[in-house]
Amino acid sequence: MSRMRIVVGVVGALVLPFMAGWQSAAWTLANAELRDDLHNMAFEPAARIGWVNFKTDDDFRDTVIRKAKEYDIYLEAAQITVRRSGTLKEPVIYLATDYKVPVRLPGYSFHLHFTASSVQ
Repeated sequence: MSRMRIVVGVVGALVLPFMAGWQSAAWTLANAELRDDLHNMAFEPAARIGWVNFKTDDDFRDTVIRKAKEYDIYLEAAQITVRRSGTLKEPVIYLATDYKVPVRLPGYSFHLHFTASSVQ
């Protein structure tokens, strides 16, 4: 019986860090993909010269929320920052997100905090 406990303990000691690492890596990759999308949205020539019509900051927020859902990141409008500066001819758009995602393990869970912005 004591051998069985040792085997279960060793397997648990190896599996739990692997599970945590796997989930952390998956969320980190999703955050990197979202950051790339934010960068592309902010610096897309069509958006900058008016071909894509982002009239309001809420239009940007809605688009960011849709993009984030593609990576299983669920955001609310309050978690998204949109700042505009520059001129009408050369606008400067800054997009950023701030969110937490859950990492769930048997008997334990925690949150990872991420920020993504259009500035790389």
